[in-house]
Amino acid sequence: MQQKIFKEKYPIFALEFTKAESKFDSVPAILDFLHAQVEAHPKAINIARFDHFSHTKSIGGEIGEGIEDAQNLILCFGMQLPSADPVAVRPRSIGVTDMGDRFIVNFMEAPNPIANDTMEAWVKQLVK
Repeated sequence: MQQKIFKEKYPIFALEFTKAESKFDSVPAILDFLHAQVEAHPKAINIARFDHFSHTKSIGGEIGEGIEDAQNLILCFGMQLPSADPVAVRPRSIGVTDMGDRFIVNFMEAPNPIANDTMEAWVKQLVK
């Protein structure tokens, strides 16, 4: 996984792999796998799926060259609620983008290292 900073302030983790390297052939298939991982986790909960591509297209928004699909799985670990601050950075989202010949799967770094490590492990399982 690659760690990078998006827009000079958002720490994200990203894994890019070709479709030949992928265990799955589509964004929905990848989201189905990730959904199952969340369901199997004792502290995580699935919240929703968001079809970012369709939404952006429907409002006449800008879609980057080569993007054929982009969707998010929205989930939450919510293992602690020590103050109001964690509410600002929850829930989590794992994005899956189809670039035609490859997928990019990414998420913003979680403040909880266990949640972050868990999402990283799930994403790595997408590759053969």
